Amino acid sequence: MSDAYTPSSGDASYDVESYDLDLRYAVRTNHLEARATLNAVAVTDLGAFSLDLIGLRATRVTVDGVPAKFRQGPRHLRVSVPHPIVAGERFSTEVRYAGRPSPRRSTWGQIGWEELEEGMLVASQPVGAPTWFPCNDRPDNRARFTVAVTADAGYTVAATGRRVSVTKQGRSTRWEFRSDVPTATYLAAVHIGPYREKSLGPATVFTPGALAVRARRALADVPRMIACFEETFGTYPQEACTLVVTPDDLEIPLEAQGLAVFGANHLEPEYERLIAHELAHQWFGNSVGIGAWRDIWLNEGFACYAEWVWSEASGGPTIEELAATAHSRLSDLRADIVIGDPGARDMFDDRVYKRGALTLLAVRRTIGAEAFAQLLTAWTGRHRHALVSTDDFIALAESFAGRPMGAFFDEWLYARELPPLPADA
Repeated sequence: MSDAYTPSSGDASYDVESYDLDLRYAVRTNHLEARATLNAVAVTDLGAFSLDLIGLRATRVTVDGVPAKFRQGPRHLRVSVPHPIVAGERFSTEVRYAGRPSPRRSTWGQIGWEELEEGMLVASQPVGAPTWFPCNDRPDNRARFTVAVTADAGYTVAATGRRVSVTKQGRSTRWEFRSDVPTATYLAAVHIGPYREKSLGPATVFTPGALAVRARRALADVPRMIACFEETFGTYPQEACTLVVTPDDLEIPLEAQGLAVFGANHLEPEYERLIAHELAHQWFGNSVGIGAWRDIWLNEGFACYAEWVWSEASGGPTIEELAATAHSRLSDLRADIVIGDPGARDMFDDRVYKRGALTLLAVRRTIGAEAFAQLLTAWTGRHRHALVSTDDFIALAESFAGRPMGAFFDEWLYARELPPLPADA
């Protein structure tokens, strides 16, 4: 069944194992012409299946090379298979499609493919992926990706995965990226703009020329951030670390698999914590991934806690000081949210982020700093590029605590009232 928070997205009757996307994009007219190949395995016997596709028109569909009948609605492409597919059988679907992509309206605002003044970006969390490619848009269906983008000459492409080739083709350039890391559809991304590319330690930064100096200053600590997080959380888990600075202002930074994008407005010193936050998602959310949106605190609570880790490591306010401030502010807010299952409307509420981080500090105080440090590296190591749930985290925490912690987590994750922080163990 589809995720309860996004019931209109995804099809549980099959799982995609890999996507092969070949995109041709005209920047000036915002026109996309594309081919998507989905290699999948049937979970049940299939006579038909659905793909998520929004705002773009499919022109041809084949299944295992045979033309297939299809019916397209505003959100889905319903494909009738030309031959029976039994449970466990692998099959390949090719969709040719085109149009002028745009964001979709959702509970969480406008998300998906967004045209910029010069170029475009993708911001898909949680259900924006269908605005640029047909997919099985479920958080629990992760797949490998190959993404090829042909764009106008003079524009640079950054995308999910490691870059494997750049080929000039007359007045255009073809960029190809490949990722063998299991990736959720919402974490696949493409960014196109008038960017200059520069190495920054383990990261590669893409910025407009006019913002190069500001970006270099704002992102100067990225190598130290990554080193800090590797020491705390384990080895950097992604195939790439790509940072994009758009010429446009953005409301919030955005993470994707091995990639993060920041607006020009995020280059000021007060946004350094957001840089740390997006980098931390490469461990929490993008490597250790949730299979259901109700567990979003595992992504955002850990990323918020990582902000505090970096602050303390870089000589700013300590974890304890930031936690005290967050606890005080949350205490002044209405207690009407359960962060272990906040509901679709509130899944990105700041209280999920802050109380999630406070939960982790409460765990540290309860089981001790040494056991907590071991818990963090075990969490990222044992579940590297795997799906997890809150129950998985509770079980691991209990193994390091050496005792049941059900009552503790009930209080922190499933009660509305904010508990006091426990004393240090």
